[in-house]
Amino acid sequence: MINARGRLRRQRGAAEINMAPMLDMVFILLIFFLVTTSFVREAGVEVRRPVARTAAAEAAASLRVGIEASGRIFMDGRQVDERSVRALVERFLAENPDGSVVIVADRETPTGVTIRVVDNCRLAGAVNVAVAATRES
Repeated sequence: MINARGRLRRQRGAAEINMAPMLDMVFILLIFFLVTTSFVREAGVEVRRPVARTAAAEAAASLRVGIEASGRIFMDGRQVDERSVRALVERFLAENPDGSVVIVADRETPTGVTIRVVDNCRLAGAVNVAVAATRES
C-alpha cells in the first residue's frame, strides 16, 4: 500500500505564517488615521485668559493666535509681526476653509493690539473669529 499522506507531509515541511499582509493592513490603517485626524494649531504662548460667564468650548478646527501682556503676537509657537497675521490666517483658511480663528489674549493685553489682530483676521477672510476666555465658576 502506498502511504500518500505521509509522503505529502514530509515534502511540505513546516507550516509558515506570512506576516506581510498583516503589516500592509497596519500601515494602511496608520496612514488612514493620520490623514483623517485634524490637528489643532496652538498659539505657543502661555497667557492668563480673562474670565467670562458665557465662555463656550470651540469644537471645530481652529487657528490659535496668542497675544502676551506686552503685546507680542505668537502663532504656531513662534513670534510673528502684527502685519504678517493677515497672510498667515489667509494661508490657514486656504487649507481649512471652514476653520475658525481663536485669539488667546492675556487679560493685561492692550485692547488696541487685540482689536488690530481681530481686524487682520477678518480682512484675511475669517468669518469665525473669537476671543478665548475662561469660564467663570
